[in-house]
Amino acid sequence: MKENLVKPRTLPGFMELSPFDQLVFNKIKNTLEETYRLYGFMPLDTPVLELSEILLAKAGGETEKQIYRFSKGDTDISMRFDLTVPLAKYVAKNYGELTFPFRRYQIGKVYRGERSQRGRFREFYQSDIDIIGDGELGLMNDAEIPSVIYNIFRKLGLDDFTIRINNRKLLNGFFAMLGLSDKAADVMRTIDKVEKIGKEKVVEELVEIGASNDAAEKIIEFISVKGTNEEMISKLKEFSDGNEAFDEGVKEIEYVSSASKALGVPEENFKIDLSIARGLDYYTGTVYETTFNRHPEIGSICSGGRYDNLAGFYTDKKLPGVGISIGLTRLFFILSDKEYLNTEGSSACDVLVIPMCEDMTYALTVTDRLRESGIKTQIYLENKKFKAKMNYANKLGVPFVIFIGEDEINSKTVTLKNFNTGEQTTDSIKLISSLIKSALPENLKPIKLD
Repeated sequence: MKENLVKPRTLPGFMELSPFDQLVFNKIKNTLEETYRLYGFMPLDTPVLELSEILLAKAGGETEKQIYRFSKGDTDISMRFDLTVPLAKYVAKNYGELTFPFRRYQIGKVYRGERSQRGRFREFYQSDIDIIGDGELGLMNDAEIPSVIYNIFRKLGLDDFTIRINNRKLLNGFFAMLGLSDKAADVMRTIDKVEKIGKEKVVEELVEIGASNDAAEKIIEFISVKGTNEEMISKLKEFSDGNEAFDEGVKEIEYVSSASKALGVPEENFKIDLSIARGLDYYTGTVYETTFNRHPEIGSICSGGRYDNLAGFYTDKKLPGVGISIGLTRLFFILSDKEYLNTEGSSACDVLVIPMCEDMTYALTVTDRLRESGIKTQIYLENKKFKAKMNYANKLGVPFVIFIGEDEINSKTVTLKNFNTGEQTTDSIKLISSLIKSALPENLKPIKLD
């Protein structure tokens, strides 16, 4: 036995998937990418490593503590902790070459040195879309975002989810009516924790930051208002006390709600929720959070909002935008953990060709023909017994196996076995190819979150 062998192990918080799980993960990733392209978003990839002064321009507090930072020679380098800051840098750097509104999507790994725990990782994929305007950006862009979210989750086979929206102008205006304008950011961060710590604890924290008991109770009453989207708009108009920001927020949320409905987002998946605040300071208008209805403990699976100036740290040009982010690695973990994913069709290939004689010439020709027709095909090349070949097929989880022996070679046919039904058919390569294509399982099917 060799001495000084290094024990193979992976750092905590860094997820390694089996090849099978990676196939399922890639299907989700591809679904997101295909949906983004349907809406005219263009792909973008930015470096994992950036100069620290670039990444830290918008960082601070807990985020800065979590950044992986090191020096290489005289260069101070950090690993990206999200995809928004690299986007801001990219837009500022390439402003003269971009066409606005600039619509981009990016799916990539980000790194945060936070405490790893179940479903939370230090290296993980984020999936972002953003629409950036030059000087201004129409409100219709805010309304299109829920349509993107809705179609993504429907294509993933999910239907029991709610896209919850609010508007920061509503909240800022309401806080101003209570005399809390100077504490708006703190109030926002506090009410954003209402689902985690409960209303009573939120009231306590609001009083601690300077709100009166009466003001704190009114804030809780305000964020607890419920009803249909139309009822919510009516109730909001009743709250108005002539505050300009509040009234503008009412108009914006009414517009976004109406336009999202016109874009095909049903009300059962889209709700105005005044408790959605998004604790980040840079949001200035519409904010979004998406949750599973029957699993609120999971928290937000997709969030984002409108911001006035994306790249203010890198350019003096005003670049307003709206966007969302999906924690793709976390979403995959949740869906897998809850067994919400249909993994049919997630094998390495559609068909395994098994030669049953020494001469593989015909089997190689068949394999090539199947690949040319778009069928993912693997040929078994090892000189093993039949049982070993079948065990290999079972472990791969392939839906079909093609056997090629002397009879098939002589008749220029192939024998196809469907592993799901047990049926076996012998016919020409052309007909067998059509049969395989028509019988392949769909990538995902609708799933009820019971």
